[in-house]
Amino acid sequence: MTRDGAVVLRILWVGLFAVAFAFVESSVVVYLQALYYPEGFSFPLKLISQKHLAVELVREAATILILAALGWIAGWSGWQRFGYFLVAFGIWDLFYYVWLKVILDWPLSLTDWDVLFLIPVPWIGPVIAPISIALLMTVCGGLIVIRISKGRYFRPALLSWLLGLIATVLLLYSFISDIPAALQEQNPAPYHYELLVTSMLLYVAGFATACKAPALNPPIT
Repeated sequence: MTRDGAVVLRILWVGLFAVAFAFVESSVVVYLQALYYPEGFSFPLKLISQKHLAVELVREAATILILAALGWIAGWSGWQRFGYFLVAFGIWDLFYYVWLKVILDWPLSLTDWDVLFLIPVPWIGPVIAPISIALLMTVCGGLIVIRISKGRYFRPALLSWLLGLIATVLLLYSFISDIPAALQEQNPAPYHYELLVTSMLLYVAGFATACKAPALNPPIT
């Protein structure tokens, strides 16, 4: 098998794992909805029990650890491992919503609100936000893996880190700024779509800057 073929095959296996793992994740949501939202998930949020909340926090941390471990196992170098992690995370998040649509016929639209994460406080936002981020993660992760396997550098410069940091801060603010909706059982305020779009553009610019290094590395498979 050629080097390129081996890399593509490894990406496919990582993606297959992510698709299966997404079903496991979505099945948990099915059970939680049956417990707390038998008539369908919607805002304002119903607060879950402290016991279930503790389990959810640990489960979310375990999920990130599993995806990071998959990236570590699949890759051979630091940035290549990060690329595989991005691919795994992006596909997992995309198919999380695919499976929810198949099982629960939810979300009804990309503007439906969802609880995206719980650590350290609840993150909330329309479904289009995590889907957009997941798509970008999948594409960028795949490009990192392929680029390094061909012997090209991926070296984020100071500008890349700065753009990524600004983008992350804007995204986090868009998800956790509405404390009443997240913690006080109120309907969410209008989402800041301009922050999502700005963040995505900053991530793309930072990624493009990191890809300007020359082809000097030995190929890695």
